[in-house]
Amino acid sequence: MAAQAPLVPDPDMPLDPPVRAFVAVGSNLGERVATVRRALQALGELPQTRLLARSGLYRAAPREAARGDDFINAVAALETRLTAERLLDALLALERQAGRQRPYHHAPRTLDLDLLLHGQARLDSPRLTLPHPRMAQRAFVLVPLAEIAPQCVTAQALAAVAGQAIERVAD
Repeated sequence: MAAQAPLVPDPDMPLDPPVRAFVAVGSNLGERVATVRRALQALGELPQTRLLARSGLYRAAPREAARGDDFINAVAALETRLTAERLLDALLALERQAGRQRPYHHAPRTLDLDLLLHGQARLDSPRLTLPHPRMAQRAFVLVPLAEIAPQCVTAQALAAVAGQAIERVAD
């Protein structure tokens, strides 16, 4: 008897039951606060998805080689029936609608949406890695994530990024 191939979820089939996903939202070009607010609202309007919670807004300096103004960041908790791949497609579409361009790696961004977690998924493909591979290195992700999902962030993880400047701003 031939071995059966492992079952791989069809990226076009809705998930049942839905999963909880977390998305980092950031902007460092244009009307940053308004852009992040609009993106948070748009996340809740995605098909088969609802916004469960959103963090407050935070200001953080660009990291890596990014230039431009400080980022305004937040994290959203979603309940979705979209697979990780289809949710990523939807996030990229929202970035394009907001005028996101990618002229070079770490370029300033009108909108940056990163899928951090998608249920318990572990994925490592050229297109998507879950959990997000650098989320534990970034205060601008961990601090707002801890605000809305403290069970997802350890005290040790927060301590590891404590030296990174991040400031809560008025919503």
